Amino acid sequence: MSVMRNVLLAGSTNAWLRDRATKAAFVRRAVSAFMPGETIDEALRAAGELTRDGITTILTRLGENITRVEEAEEVTQHYFEVLDKVAAAGLDAQVSVKPTQLGLDQDPAICRTNLDRLIERTEARNTFLWIDMEGSPYVDPTLELYRYGRARSPRIGVAIQAYLFRTAKDVESLIPLGSAIRIVKGAYLEPPDIAFPRKADVDENFFRLCIRLLQPDAIQAGCLLHIATHDMALVERLTAWIKANDIPASAYEFAMLYGIQRGHQLRMAQEGKRLRVLISYGEYWFPWYMRRLAERPANVWFVAKNLFG
Repeated sequence: MSVMRNVLLAGSTNAWLRDRATKAAFVRRAVSAFMPGETIDEALRAAGELTRDGITTILTRLGENITRVEEAEEVTQHYFEVLDKVAAAGLDAQVSVKPTQLGLDQDPAICRTNLDRLIERTEARNTFLWIDMEGSPYVDPTLELYRYGRARSPRIGVAIQAYLFRTAKDVESLIPLGSAIRIVKGAYLEPPDIAFPRKADVDENFFRLCIRLLQPDAIQAGCLLHIATHDMALVERLTAWIKANDIPASAYEFAMLYGIQRGHQLRMAQEGKRLRVLISYGEYWFPWYMRRLAERPANVWFVAKNLFG
């Protein structure tokens, strides 16, 4: 794992750096390359623009680890509004939420209740709900929450992180449920005893996990794979495997982040690939932004070019 990545991930949790960075105009200008704005209306406008390019979307409000249980109610009500606005606009836009936004730290029972309410609204609006994954201490409670939700509805999926050693076993446990699984590389600072320290190993595990979810038993169970990466070498390698093995298009989608690899996104859509772009919005963007930079430290130079170019 690179020194730069460790520095960026450590910085994502630094309150001193956050307070200063979020007030700096040049930082906010750099963030705008990856986030259309802080409001849901700005995110919806971006979703509409992507729809015209043949790209579907996922909407997520930034922020995690709320400190008061009352905030979980506000988050739940916010996503009710999002689901209603998406339906009114006729967009193919799904929603992704973090368990700690729904009150997991304060009261798991309240978190489950809020998830129940979101599932009900999701079904009423004929769309789909994703549960995002947070740092490694949250893997077990997040998977437990997902299993709880999956028992109530097929319109729910979960993100799984390829850099954790445990993930292959987690995937095996989720396949019999016919799970929708978004495979991501992982964006938190994790110790080397639980996560692959080398990028090459993370990449290879990512590939193996995707292949596992495209095996006949997983497809027959009703699993849906979201291949969430901007690594075009991985995309091309998986595309070749999918073609060689005649995998049905209904078994997978590609997933990317707003503003990253935009040219490749357009090309993939033009080629007929199913692509869903995650649009993040909200005021609490600093930790998310630092993690995005850490996923590919070369992005730091992209930001510098945008700032000073």
